[in-house]
Amino acid sequence: MKHAKPLRLTALALALAAASFSAHALFGDDDARRAILDLRQRLDTAITAQNKLVEDNEQMRRSMLDLQTQIETLRNELAQSRGIQEQASRELEDLRRRQQEAAQGMEDRLRKMESGDATPASGTDGAEAADDASARSQAPQQASAEPDRSAAERKEYDAAFAAFRSGDYRNAQTRLARFVKKYPQSSYAPSALFWLGNAQYATRDYKEAITNFRSLLSSAPKHDKAPEALLSIANCQIELKDTRAARATLNQLVKAYPRSEAAQAGRERLTRLR
Repeated sequence: MKHAKPLRLTALALALAAASFSAHALFGDDDARRAILDLRQRLDTAITAQNKLVEDNEQMRRSMLDLQTQIETLRNELAQSRGIQEQASRELEDLRRRQQEAAQGMEDRLRKMESGDATPASGTDGAEAADDASARSQAPQQASAEPDRSAAERKEYDAAFAAFRSGDYRNAQTRLARFVKKYPQSSYAPSALFWLGNAQYATRDYKEAITNFRSLLSSAPKHDKAPEALLSIANCQIELKDTRAARATLNQLVKAYPRSEAAQAGRERLTRLR
């Protein structure tokens, strides 16, 4: 197809040459010269049109190649975008699952505390026990102002814990932090630190939560919530993507409190982290 057009142009040129000789024979020199010029002009026009058509075809071919390249690039980008979206969906689902597990574990612990199944070993929670017998037995001969102080502590702690149980975690954080600062030696202080850390976990303030859980462990390592505090630290570290630290904390939990329910949960988490 590409060779046919040049052949036609060659034939046209030969015809023009023949016509020029015929014109020279039939007409005068002037007429023949004009006829030849006219034919040359037509030939030049045809050649120019042919060249323009070739250039247009080449430009169109390059444009189509560019378009195909762009389409392929878009396909690759779309595939990558879908992959990223699928990965984000999986991570979001995993985060929701972990949050549900943490919330369920917390709810189970609260039910046990309410039913009397879990009694604090050192310091009792106002919302978790009927009275503060252990705290009173440690100081039977206090001044007359001491009962009023204990009652005030109990009232403030109960109000803070009630805010936590209602899901008002910001308010609970404020109340619990104020309680710990105001009554650092209170028998309720370790529990206040524990629920303060849980309130911060609920609002994704994981670093501050770790700080308060560690304060509990430092001040009351034998407290009944100490194993739960270690487990909570590991949960915070998992949320912070610090898997190595979380694994170390869980191993510490299993070693320090091997018979606790928290240690059992820690063993299960260790299995999933490996």
